[in-house]
Amino acid sequence: MDSILNYQNTTAITAILSLIILPLLLLFRPFNKHGGNHKEPPMAAGAWPILGHLPLMRSSQPLHITLAAMADKYGSLFTIKLGSTKTIVLSNSEMAKECFTTNDMVVSSRPKTVAIENLSYNFAVFGLGPYGPYWRELRKIATLELLSNRRIELLGHVRVSEVEASINELYSAWSSKKNKESYSGDDGYVSVELNQWFAQLTFNTVLRMVVGKRYFGATADEEKAKKCLKIIEDFMHHLGLFTVGDAFPALRWMDLEGHERAMKKTAKELDQVLNERLEEHKTSFSAKATNERDFMDVMISILGDTEIHGFDADTIIKATTMSMIVGGTDTTGVALTWAVCLLLNNPHTLKRVKEELDSHIGKERCIIESDLSKLVYLQAVVKETLRLCPTGPLGGPREFTEDCIVGGYRVKKGSRLITNIWKIQTDPSIWPDPLEFKPERFLTTHRDTDVKGQHFELIPFGSGRRMCPGVSFALQMIHFALARFLHSFEISKPSSNEPIDMTGILGLSYAKATPLEILIKPCLAPHCYDEAM
Repeated sequence: MDSILNYQNTTAITAILSLIILPLLLLFRPFNKHGGNHKEPPMAAGAWPILGHLPLMRSSQPLHITLAAMADKYGSLFTIKLGSTKTIVLSNSEMAKECFTTNDMVVSSRPKTVAIENLSYNFAVFGLGPYGPYWRELRKIATLELLSNRRIELLGHVRVSEVEASINELYSAWSSKKNKESYSGDDGYVSVELNQWFAQLTFNTVLRMVVGKRYFGATADEEKAKKCLKIIEDFMHHLGLFTVGDAFPALRWMDLEGHERAMKKTAKELDQVLNERLEEHKTSFSAKATNERDFMDVMISILGDTEIHGFDADTIIKATTMSMIVGGTDTTGVALTWAVCLLLNNPHTLKRVKEELDSHIGKERCIIESDLSKLVYLQAVVKETLRLCPTGPLGGPREFTEDCIVGGYRVKKGSRLITNIWKIQTDPSIWPDPLEFKPERFLTTHRDTDVKGQHFELIPFGSGRRMCPGVSFALQMIHFALARFLHSFEISKPSSNEPIDMTGILGLSYAKATPLEILIKPCLAPHCYDEAM
């Protein structure tokens, strides 16, 4: 009997203690960074069976605009399903800061998409591959040997000479058109197309830095050059594609849209170009002085016959060279194109830029790189261009490698991340009149805001470990090329009544959909163009 009473007493006491202690444990339990009671980001409505939100992604407007409208409805962090793939869409600067600081390690990997696999030597291109030892080693080499501030300064003569050569070619094109009998204008303006001019300028500059030669120009094989540039354009287009195989891995083998076949064709064509350059460099390497070596030479010197994490030296050199050429060519040229579009559509801003150039440089000499520090309004124009028209409005895709908390929501390992940079950079709570082109904001309210990844309301180059390593080169190139072009020519729209078309096409970058046809005429003293020639 006593034992029964003891058991009953023990049971009663245990029950009473449980009623007291359990709520306390629930109330004061330690925070669980992997979830606890945190909810997952809300799922956007409208998902189709099996397809998920894929049909909604194929609207007539650009994807970053579609996702921005969805953020207004579902919040700054929400979920979409692209087939079987769960993707988190981030549209807020504070959450971006949390992602790329507190959770940076967790969100520094890339998803293994069909495009990246086919176009990056099976993930050997470090900027497209997963986070890990290989990525860290190759990024270090690229940053120190090509993209460091010291290296950019040492290669300044390449950048300057290519800009000067391109100005010369544009001046020659103006002179040739003006002197044609068919030319009937009486104000000195002639029509030129700038998309390709900017693309060729940045292509030549990057190529000289990376492989030691330019493709476009008087001594170049123009047909070969155009073919190579077309391959890069195809590469960028394919890299931005989300295929059926990404949404439904089990259906990848069918290649229903033919995208994978096209990717493999482009990858093979680009590999042939890179392989030709590599063999040339191996042949001439021993005869080059150290100060004559370009990036590919440096890679040959560093790697030799070394294998790194399963990739042989030749593959690593070609993959890294590809990353430098493609990344440096496309985004810089696109940014320059959008800057000119915005200036032509805002003549008061263009006038102010020209006044600043005339005030600090005048019309009797050419601009030099040391002048750029004086051109504070032009710098503001570049920032405002990158804010309003970021070349990568959705950033590079990321993948969570662990469960974590973002903005109070639980995000599961394996989820993908899209950062809507355009939405963040047009947030009306941070940017008054967010869709208006107002460079003046960077001289007043946002004077101290820069684009180098530490101010999360302005991250056109990304942030965190995966931030674009070429940001210093890109900014130097954009500032100097834009300043030199605007200083050398008066520019005007073809029609004073029609704005420049701002329609874009989203691949890996957001490029102008139509050619940028504008009117130009020289505005400096004649000897300035003689110097350029």
